[in-house]
Amino acid sequence: MPTVPIPAHHVVTTFDAASKRERIEAQPLLERVMRRVVTRTFNAWVTAATKVAHDLDWFPRVDPYVGYGTNDYSRLICRTVYAGPHSQSGRATRGIRGMLAIPSRHTQVKIRIDDVPLETVQVGESERYDAVDAHPEVDSEYAVSDTSGYLDLVAEHKLSSGVHTVSYRVNGRKPVTANLFTIPRSAKVGIISDVDDTIMITQAPVLWKAAWNLLFLNPEKKASVPGMSVLFTKLADLFPDAPFFYLSTSPWNVEGSIRHFIANHGFPEGPLLLRDLDPRPKTFVPSGPQHKLEFAEQLMGDFPDMKFILVGDDGQKDPSTYATIVRRYPGRVLAIAIRQLSPREAMPFGLTAAGMTASQPTPVTDVPVFTGTTGANLMKTMLPYLKEHLAGLDRG
Repeated sequence: MPTVPIPAHHVVTTFDAASKRERIEAQPLLERVMRRVVTRTFNAWVTAATKVAHDLDWFPRVDPYVGYGTNDYSRLICRTVYAGPHSQSGRATRGIRGMLAIPSRHTQVKIRIDDVPLETVQVGESERYDAVDAHPEVDSEYAVSDTSGYLDLVAEHKLSSGVHTVSYRVNGRKPVTANLFTIPRSAKVGIISDVDDTIMITQAPVLWKAAWNLLFLNPEKKASVPGMSVLFTKLADLFPDAPFFYLSTSPWNVEGSIRHFIANHGFPEGPLLLRDLDPRPKTFVPSGPQHKLEFAEQLMGDFPDMKFILVGDDGQKDPSTYATIVRRYPGRVLAIAIRQLSPREAMPFGLTAAGMTASQPTPVTDVPVFTGTTGANLMKTMLPYLKEHLAGLDRG
């Protein structure tokens, strides 16, 4: 009996859907010039690096990323890059290697979900920088990556709740796989967690320390914030159907390193929602808060009946970002947990100047905000509240 292919289409995200006032033609002269310089420099680097890859006889490889979805559709993302014949995707390597990955543009990828093939609708170069796509739609048994090597797809199909397998294959390579988390309709609570300095110590507020930890630190030596894995395990026990979404301003280039950290330190598995650092049409390179707000908006739309617990830290702008989410989506946030950084983590050499604070203040919102320096501190106050809330849901 023949298998019916799963229909899928490319995603034009809010990162790329630029309005007339957001396009480059509407920007001030200096910004237009700077954008063009950065974009052309990036394109020149990709062109030169691609030539080197060809000279080394490298060919395209797929880096698959963990997907998620509902019973009716799934969000899938991967990236095609050039690599040697014996390279393997998904390995935990130093970030500098991921940052130097050479995108393989416009590469054909065959995709299967639980061994059922995807049939995509090609819409041309939909993510090409500030270009209007005039290509006609064409049905295809494969999908084609964009100018930065990314494939961002939505597959429309009926799928049971649980963890499924997505396989990606390019010519000359064996298929590679990634998990696909299908969230059950019965799930009423979800957890959105920051990564840097919330679950993994990176000292993001201190630029040189964050750069060292991101690019050069051995991934096996990355340290977990004390008590946070225990807190997350308690949350998973309290809400057995709750999905965990890990939201970070780190680039997709280091996805494998973060994913291995989550598994090695006992955090619940879940999709990572990272940032694309390549120049984009709408926001060029999205800021950290903007990136988190965009993905929060996506999750709120994907799961309209779900309430969320937001977990972050006060070293950057999580408090104000989470307060904005509460205002935009009243009644959708159950609680906020903010991990407080020490002065040593938040400021260079642990020094704070007179009149300056090392972190952001606790956000003022209509939902309870719990603070603490470790996961154990947060557990003491947040878990009793959540248990009381859960008891109220059960009575209701």
